[in-house]
Amino acid sequence: MKPVLSVVFITLLVTAASNAGTIKGKVSGVSGESVIYIEAIPGKAFPAPTGHASMDQKALLFQPHILVVQQGTTVEFQNSDTVAHNVAWSSVGGNKKLAHNMGTWPKGEMRSFKFDNPGAIPLMCYVHPEMSAYIIVSPTPYFATTDKSGEYRIENVPDGSYTVTAWNEGAKSQSKSVTSSGDTTADFTLTKLIGVGH
Repeated sequence: MKPVLSVVFITLLVTAASNAGTIKGKVSGVSGESVIYIEAIPGKAFPAPTGHASMDQKALLFQPHILVVQQGTTVEFQNSDTVAHNVAWSSVGGNKKLAHNMGTWPKGEMRSFKFDNPGAIPLMCYVHPEMSAYIIVSPTPYFATTDKSGEYRIENVPDGSYTVTAWNEGAKSQSKSVTSSGDTTADFTLTKLIGVGH
């Protein structure tokens, strides 16, 4: 019986593996880190992550400059500088009704915020206007960032048809329909937005 069970188990593993693959490709036309994520999937809901993400304010910089999280993630904002810092944003995914100001706090303190709405969030510090960063909230757990050559990989994507979006700071986002089956390639060419600053 044991050999039969082993064969059945291995067959199930192979079947499961064959129903999920990788979406990979390259983002060109822009410099710096790009974010690629699968948009909301009709009829599919994903539980919010239990772990928290972190955004530090150190050396008068938001660190990291770009943070990608799944929708429903709580982000902890730490102040590691010797001066007071503020955390605020003017919109979420372009929706100004979702603007928020978390206030100002001194060194060593931390405040948290749960991001329930997907989209790009431009962070700022009203105490230090030169500081800026972005949080990208993906509506699905399927997302990735590009490496220095602009290449990306989104692993363990179930076979199916999706809308995949590429985002880059200072560029126009691009979305395209992608049918994923095994290893699938989806390349993006983004266009810089003229006159866009922090």
